[in-house]
Amino acid sequence: MTHQPFTLSSPAFGNGQNIPLAYTCKGANISPPLHIEGAPEDTERFALIMHDPDAPHGDFLHWSLWDIGPTTTDIDEDIPPIDAVEGTNDFGEMDYGGPCPPSGTHRYEFDLYALDGPLALPFGASRTEVEEAIRTRGIAKTTLIGTVSALI
Repeated sequence: MTHQPFTLSSPAFGNGQNIPLAYTCKGANISPPLHIEGAPEDTERFALIMHDPDAPHGDFLHWSLWDIGPTTTDIDEDIPPIDAVEGTNDFGEMDYGGPCPPSGTHRYEFDLYALDGPLALPFGASRTEVEEAIRTRGIAKTTLIGTVSALI
């Protein structure tokens, strides 16, 4: 029996394609719908980190979400899964912060991690705390990349 690859996709944009305006700071600033496939059998939870590696002052965190249930296959637009916990992004908010590049075209990476157990971090945990916990619990990773050009 062949196992399908672990992937993260979005019905709103393809990998490497433009993220629609609705999901940016100039649009509705809501999180895009996401679809998970092929998680390893021993997945107990998922964690998601959305970041901009092209930000002028270093990699910028837009969203962190963890302890997503292992049977989750869809994360709805603008609605985090009921069991998920959100961390503090680099806007200082515990929520999704849409792309808002000041210039040029930036890549926005949605890194999804399959975990062997819950991260058990409090709501609002920092990116550093989340990434450290993922290092001890992560069993697989997949990435969806979207792009946004400077919005005037």
